[in-house]
Amino acid sequence: MKEFRIVPTIKQCDTVKEFCGQLNLSQGDLMFVSGGTYKRYFEGLTGEAKVVDYRQYIQGEPSDVMVEKMHEAVGDYKYHRVIAVGGGAILDVAKLFALEKMTPVLELYDKKFPPVRDKELILVPTTCGTGSEVTNIGVLILESRNTKLGLADDALLANEAVLIPELLEGLPFRFFATSSIDALIHAVESFTSPKASPFSRMYSTEAIRMILNGFKEIAAKGEDARLSHMKGFLMAGNYAGIAFSNAGCAAVHAMSFPLGGRYHVPHGEANYALFTEVYKTYQKLQPVGAIQDLNRLLAECLGCPESQVYEALETLLNKLLQKQPLRAYGVKENELEEFTDIVIEKQGRLMANNYTELNRETVLKIYKTLY
Repeated sequence: MKEFRIVPTIKQCDTVKEFCGQLNLSQGDLMFVSGGTYKRYFEGLTGEAKVVDYRQYIQGEPSDVMVEKMHEAVGDYKYHRVIAVGGGAILDVAKLFALEKMTPVLELYDKKFPPVRDKELILVPTTCGTGSEVTNIGVLILESRNTKLGLADDALLANEAVLIPELLEGLPFRFFATSSIDALIHAVESFTSPKASPFSRMYSTEAIRMILNGFKEIAAKGEDARLSHMKGFLMAGNYAGIAFSNAGCAAVHAMSFPLGGRYHVPHGEANYALFTEVYKTYQKLQPVGAIQDLNRLLAECLGCPESQVYEALETLLNKLLQKQPLRAYGVKENELEEFTDIVIEKQGRLMANNYTELNRETVLKIYKTLY
């Protein structure tokens, strides 16, 4: 039996002022927001809530050590509601602060105690790709282990996901590119997942169409063409999040985690480094199945023969973000075996969603091809 559900209530606000007016922030609220976003949009609108500038603690991808420092900074403040405004990093971290017990963080991720929710959680994305506002997953770098790991539990689901297009107005092009490519990969991996249902595929399909149509316009007209489509990209990222919260992501994400964990490559960029090669491998191993439906959809969107979809896709994506070989990030060839072991031994949650089985030899071959 396959299941489909959307747990967070999804709301839309045109402006931050409208959002804050409805939220009525006060004592007992804990809000995470970057200093820059706060000054631009939230100053004077947060009442007596405790506001934490997460940029003082999180630089790049969040880690268990960073989260411990944030927990210390919050200290004895008593709060009943958590509001997080930002990209996937802070949204994932905020999920932990809504738990009854969250430290030691490493023990939480090792499942030495269960995640139990006892606070309300409201998540507001400022990028157009992670989908974290509607997922039950929190991903962190575990510094002592040099890798990334996701904690998946319904205790991490938000009560509300709030979409505010105004917050994307100042998003630099590179962050737009990495986050929206990440959303595309969420949509594609959830489309081919064995856990996909007709309902999740509906969201995957619409996200793929919206994102690729937007990318084609940007490729034709330049970076600023994105500005009139930010609301659409925000929605597409949310659709992709709904799809993968039900059907899951797979090998692309699993194989990118060692790259992000050890070399701190931005999440969307790390995923793109693996994306098309994983799907070319799927195509060789199992050409009959859901990948045929995906190829037809991509061919329709890209205007190319089905046999050329992955080459055409890479050509398009390279106009937004140039794909790099693994060695360009500092990866050493002798680390590829270790990366493979991490994927096989630690990322079973994701690898279970692969379109077709990828064994250790195949994973290593993909890494070597991309090196």
